[in-house]
Amino acid sequence: MGDSMLCPLCGQRKARRACPALREQICAVCCGTKRLTEIRCPSDCTYLATAREHPPAVAVRQQQRDVAALVGYMRDFSERQSQLFFLIATFLLRYEPPELHPLVDEDVAEASAAIAATFETASRGVIYEHRPNSLSAERLTSELRPLLAKVSDQGGESARRDSAVVLRRVEAAAREAGRSAGGGRRAFIDLLGRVVNVRALENRETSSDDSAPRLIIP
Repeated sequence: MGDSMLCPLCGQRKARRACPALREQICAVCCGTKRLTEIRCPSDCTYLATAREHPPAVAVRQQQRDVAALVGYMRDFSERQSQLFFLIATFLLRYEPPELHPLVDEDVAEASAAIAATFETASRGVIYEHRPNSLSAERLTSELRPLLAKVSDQGGESARRDSAVVLRRVEAAAREAGRSAGGGRRAFIDLLGRVVNVRALENRETSSDDSAPRLIIP
């Protein structure tokens, strides 16, 4: 009985708020942090209207923590490394895993580690394709690898080194996020969803602006 009252999104907190988009009860924290990113809120949602008029302090603090965490993950990045990080983040947020196999942080960590290891091995003159252990991570790897290989082929050896550096940082972030934030198996992916505005990044991809990417807050 207790489990049936838990929020279906986080599986941790009590579900006390009726979500018109999902047509089920969710917790207030998920309502506040996943609004308009993972949840397609209707325009007549009373919680959405209230939040726009009076953003709660808890949501503001969450956003500040999220941005600080993402900036920390990107510390010391060059312009190209920052662009690669956002390329990977956008890919992860667009990625559609098979039904009943939701993408989790461990998949991201394994896939990132496998592709990074492949680039690192190639930089030593050895061509060997490293593979992750799980099937779900292997699926993610098979879709992400061609994208980064194309970038690396265009940029040469330096681009491969940058890709490996960024992938290792993504791997570490995906492993650390759940422990530091206590957010469960999708802490890193959820953080990206709250901070990175995919639509805005897509618009930047088609523009002629070559300036360094910025954090784009929804």
